[in-house]
Amino acid sequence: MVKLRLKRCGRKQWAIYRIVAIDVRSRREGRDLRRVGFYDPINNQTYSNVPAILYFLEKGAQPTGTVHDILRKAELFKEIIYN
Repeated sequence: MVKLRLKRCGRKQWAIYRIVAIDVRSRREGRDLRRVGFYDPINNQTYSNVPAILYFLEKGAQPTGTVHDILRKAELFKEIIYN
């Protein structure tokens, strides 16, 4: 099963997270299938590769709770409903 979840990167005390499609059995810093965006909680910035995210969601990937909230704030789910 594939999930969309956060992968931590950046420095100590200055975390930046990548939004990745990754196998459920992999660890947090494990090998991802594809990078589909990033999230910077300190500067409150988000970038999402919308076609890639929609592709994985159509194939049955489940976002984690945090990724779901990030995508909801980016209004990605409105695009899913209208497309």
